[in-house]
Amino acid sequence: MRAFLLSFLMLQALLPLCAQTRIVAHRGFWDCDGSAQNSLAALSHAQEAGFFGSELDILVTADGIAVVHHDNEIDGLQIEDTPYHKIKDIKIKNGETLPTLEEYLKQAQSGNPIKLILEIKPHRTLNHENCAVLIVTGLVEKYRMRKQVEYISFSLNVCREIKKADPKAKVSYLAGNLSPEDVKRAGLDGLDYHYTLFEQHPDWIARAHKLGLTVNAWTVNRAEDMRTLIKEGADYITTDKPLLLKDICESIKK
Repeated sequence: MRAFLLSFLMLQALLPLCAQTRIVAHRGFWDCDGSAQNSLAALSHAQEAGFFGSELDILVTADGIAVVHHDNEIDGLQIEDTPYHKIKDIKIKNGETLPTLEEYLKQAQSGNPIKLILEIKPHRTLNHENCAVLIVTGLVEKYRMRKQVEYISFSLNVCREIKKADPKAKVSYLAGNLSPEDVKRAGLDGLDYHYTLFEQHPDWIARAHKLGLTVNAWTVNRAEDMRTLIKEGADYITTDKPLLLKDICESIKK
């Protein structure tokens, strides 16, 4: 009876936390038929599944076109150094052509509502990064999607430039080398760190929340890590296994 009571109390304690933890599909929901990382299909599948958010990676071509791709190069071509017309017909793993951010924004406006988590990748120079920020935030403004996007980056310069371009934008830092207090002093809105950093600094989530910052952990693919982060009050969990995380949250709520 005592063991049952303890288990019941632990479950009750998790319920409000899980209600607050939101699922972000890492590079979209790609672990299914017909999909691929950072594809339009991955975004569509994430929308159909009803996940809170879909994360994507953004680089800008030599002629200023924002494309959705993780690596700095594609088919041996450095995206930053290559005009868009030379890479626009390259196929990604599911047979789609390389998507643009503009196509992603249009897709997000149709179907189920979803938050786009825009990761602007570090570019080779500060000037390239600053231009990338202006291009990306300009597209978001063009499609009137400021409330439907949040921003993340490993580059502190990118994060700060986004805030300059749109002071109301929600911006979180990815690199993990700043404490919650440092992130707050930098004028940003959240920590978006690899989950192992929260293992190394078990008080960071509580400290971040005390400062009014949000907390996301990536890339969390094991059930036990998901449960731990839910218990610790992570606001978001980014995962390659969004259905697993959804099942865990639903099981906690039952």
